[in-house]
Amino acid sequence: MDRRIVFLLGALAAVAAGSAKAQVAETGSREPASIDVRRTPAVVAVERAMPSVVNIATEELVPIRDPFEALFGEFFNPYNRRGPRGSRVNKNLGSGVIVDEDGFILTNAHVTRRASRIWVKLTDGRERECEKVVSNLRSDIALLKIIPDGEEKFTPVTFAQDDDLRLGETVIALGNPFGLGGSVSRGILSSKNRRPPIEDEQLDIADWLQTDAAINPGNSGGPLVNLCGELIGINVAIIQSGQGIGFAIPVRQVSTALSEALTPEGVRHMWFGARVSAGSLPLKIMEVEPESPADLAGLKVGDRILKVKGEAPRGFVQFNALLMRGEEKQKVEFTVRRAGTEKNVTVHLIPEDAFFNAGLIRKLTGLKLEPQTARHARAMNDRGYDPSTPQYLVTEVKEGSAADKAQITPGEVLWAIDGKLVPDMVAVARALHAKKGGTAALTLRYRQRRGYVIRYGNYDIELPIQ
Repeated sequence: MDRRIVFLLGALAAVAAGSAKAQVAETGSREPASIDVRRTPAVVAVERAMPSVVNIATEELVPIRDPFEALFGEFFNPYNRRGPRGSRVNKNLGSGVIVDEDGFILTNAHVTRRASRIWVKLTDGRERECEKVVSNLRSDIALLKIIPDGEEKFTPVTFAQDDDLRLGETVIALGNPFGLGGSVSRGILSSKNRRPPIEDEQLDIADWLQTDAAINPGNSGGPLVNLCGELIGINVAIIQSGQGIGFAIPVRQVSTALSEALTPEGVRHMWFGARVSAGSLPLKIMEVEPESPADLAGLKVGDRILKVKGEAPRGFVQFNALLMRGEEKQKVEFTVRRAGTEKNVTVHLIPEDAFFNAGLIRKLTGLKLEPQTARHARAMNDRGYDPSTPQYLVTEVKEGSAADKAQITPGEVLWAIDGKLVPDMVAVARALHAKKGGTAALTLRYRQRRGYVIRYGNYDIELPIQ
């Protein structure tokens, strides 16, 4: 054998012997160091996120008009069962993700839209009933609250930073497809700005995430996470005719929907008057309504919220819970950071009904309004009445007021302010109050009779708000 080859083999043997000695000295064993090759980043991400995932079950009471429908439903539909007389119970399945240790859950609004009862099953086997907190069909986001058994705490998911997305990165969809529970599928982020095809309804989602991770019926409302186990989206839809094409609402859109819906005004009908970002900590004040409690207390756009009632909020959901916590719910003490300086601010919340009432509308415009009803519409033969759209009948116009000068007359119907529908009288008053000292664009419907001819139509008018 060539001497060079012999020398090389000897050198390799010496290196191996030295490595073995070093291992014995370090571990006391000649066995090779164990490396768990199965514990991949995907496995670690699932371990982090799965305790926050819940299976959602809902019940919906549906009136039965046909006796045969109840019979067929009993025998052929396993998700239907008999309810109170004259009704059946539809059972639906979905998913959700815990976003706060007090038991707040994010899911899709369509999962719980018609539910009369909601309960969830956690990964540790606990089952709890839930109540709706807020629901926004346009964004398809709903927030639920677990009814705890005593002083229970729950494991919240970690939010990724807004728009921290990488095209082609590995993503994981978790949820409850077909009621199987605890399901995991992996794929990549296929697109960051897919506009979903929706018929007959326009969702308030500009751009959805697209992934080829398997999303099936029952996955709706579950989390889409990255390899850090962070929430990047809420699973929402699939294209039935496609393969490997699923959609999720991005966390940025989820945060925006929460900041608009989860407020003292939306949850407790208490006027706060500031909109807070639902993004990274410390939370930031984005808008302040003129003459609102937040404005009168001295809160400013750009303030960073450090403490609420002496406690640092862990996130946006807990921030709103702190606003309404304690015996004195109308007095809220804030510690904020402004231009590098900490300031203490006390805000006195006001019940919306006590401020935004019909009297304020009359004071601002000269109009006396009341919600339009089917009875009013029939009495006036109003062919433009739509029970699904909130509308407000003008019953009186104050002489000499801005509305009088604009020639608005009783019998006309207000149905939009600044091009937007307003859901109730409080919302009408708030929208008009926000325009105080300026003008508001009102859209009204009129009805005119000329002889035997009745004309209907809509018109827009810029009304000064006093």
